[in-house]
Amino acid sequence: MAEQALQINPLARGIATTILQGFNRHFEIFQRITAGARQRFEDADWFAVQLASRERIVLYDQRIAETMTLIRDLYQIKTIDPDLWREVKYCYMRMLLDHPQPELAETFYTSVFCRQFPIQYYNNQYIFMRSSISTEHIDSEETSYVAYYPGTTGLREAIISILHNAGFTLPFENLERDLRNIYRAIVKYYPGRTKRKAQLNFQLSVIRHAFFRNKAAYLVGRMINGREEVAFALPILNNEQGGLYIDALIWGEKQLSVVFSYSQAYFMMEHQVPSAVTTFLQKLMPRRNMSELYSAIGLHKQGKSAFYRDFLHHLKHSSDQFVIAPGIRGMVMMVFTLPSYPYVFKIIKDKFAPQKEFSRQVVEEKYQLVKRHDRVGRMADMLEYSNVSLPVERFNPTLLQELQDTCASSIKHENGNIIFHHIYLERRMIPLNIFIETADDETLERVIEDYGTAIKQLAGANIFPGDFLYKNFGVTQLGRVVFYDYDEITYMTECNFRKIPPPRFPEDEFSSEPWYSVEPNDVFPEEFGTFLLATPKIRKIFLKYHRDLLDYRYWKGKQDKIKAGEYEDVFPYPQELRFKR
Repeated sequence: MAEQALQINPLARGIATTILQGFNRHFEIFQRITAGARQRFEDADWFAVQLASRERIVLYDQRIAETMTLIRDLYQIKTIDPDLWREVKYCYMRMLLDHPQPELAETFYTSVFCRQFPIQYYNNQYIFMRSSISTEHIDSEETSYVAYYPGTTGLREAIISILHNAGFTLPFENLERDLRNIYRAIVKYYPGRTKRKAQLNFQLSVIRHAFFRNKAAYLVGRMINGREEVAFALPILNNEQGGLYIDALIWGEKQLSVVFSYSQAYFMMEHQVPSAVTTFLQKLMPRRNMSELYSAIGLHKQGKSAFYRDFLHHLKHSSDQFVIAPGIRGMVMMVFTLPSYPYVFKIIKDKFAPQKEFSRQVVEEKYQLVKRHDRVGRMADMLEYSNVSLPVERFNPTLLQELQDTCASSIKHENGNIIFHHIYLERRMIPLNIFIETADDETLERVIEDYGTAIKQLAGANIFPGDFLYKNFGVTQLGRVVFYDYDEITYMTECNFRKIPPPRFPEDEFSSEPWYSVEPNDVFPEEFGTFLLATPKIRKIFLKYHRDLLDYRYWKGKQDKIKAGEYEDVFPYPQELRFKR
């Protein structure tokens, strides 16, 4: 019986082998791009950094398409044979028993299957609705982190060892200064305690490889002192003159969570066992789920897979209904939410408001632009799914009617479920227009200042939001202002920033039509104040910090820097944490 059980259909084995080879090829290329991050960082080749990031994002879909073509060509697969594909999955599972990235390979298999066959087969018989292989303690040639003991070697030597093991080839411009800065920061965190040698009897566990993103490298780890554990990161910058320097000590879960925020671009971090890295990161940031952490290191498809499993689990163990999301209704997107779940669901409407003169395809392209672009901590990442099936009984009747009225072409009813052909999910935030209604004076000043800063940082990253209304921005749990309505975004370099010419005659100012010509890409920054700053209190705060946003010369200056190839520094940590140089 055992021998019979082990007999596998050669066709099933062949298909499973082809899919796994497709995944292995994908991960090899993914790692090759990622491994180049250190050299790009040390060369200060920021243009190459952006290109590599975009290349890596589109890599997955390319390999899926390539694998699907191979399956069709090699095995003449045109329609589904349920018995065959159950065998294929079983054979594939056996191949993953000693694989270093089994969870990623499972997701790759699921993608290959789902892009060929209909939704009724999206269950655990045919795809990996749940993982079949444990990722705990997978063996690899190198450990995911290294432990250091300052109580034995001294804090100075421990930090030097951490920097040495990170593998940088460029020298540090003034390492002694950086070490003093780190020591002072620790003393500030532990006032009066670090002078006693006994307090150095702790462990520093540091992830072996640096995390690279934009113009920085981060060494990430935790300090363990008895029962106390504190997350930390050392951001390292390139002075672009042949030297490196440590810019800050990021200390604690909250500060580190901002660095790993879903509004930031994906890190490049090389390791053969990603599950070991995400497991370590979750110990540092327990409020971050595995979905977000996989996405943070560039494995956004695995992030989607982990998220969807968590979502289905939550749906099964809850009973509240989906409802229309609070706030002003969108002109392009229908937005709903599940009160017990911290995400919103966005569907492109069938018809847009008259002032939105673009197509559904343009909206989809805008969202893809955000996925590929550097989000500089100011644009929410989104999860994009196709053919999502949700039970009708979980939908509030008012929401159901509105979906039918506004999004009929994007949904269908089948066997007591609503199937969404295309849906976006974003982390739920408080819309800025709602947030400022109840903010006290101190909070209002902070959030309006951050709102202007968000606009400036987006502009520096070559993103013009298009629509600056408060309803298109949200406030995160960490208190940061983030942009999340992408249907009007465009590149800064495509805008023509102009000053409104003086009126020809006094009557011009009272005319309902402008007295000057306006082309499609023209932008008049001085008009921003008219529709943004009607409230005197908000106007006063905004002008205090961001008066320059109303001046066309500010925007043209940003444009000139972008066109000259200058990449602005954006720090995902407070300025007050930065060390003096």
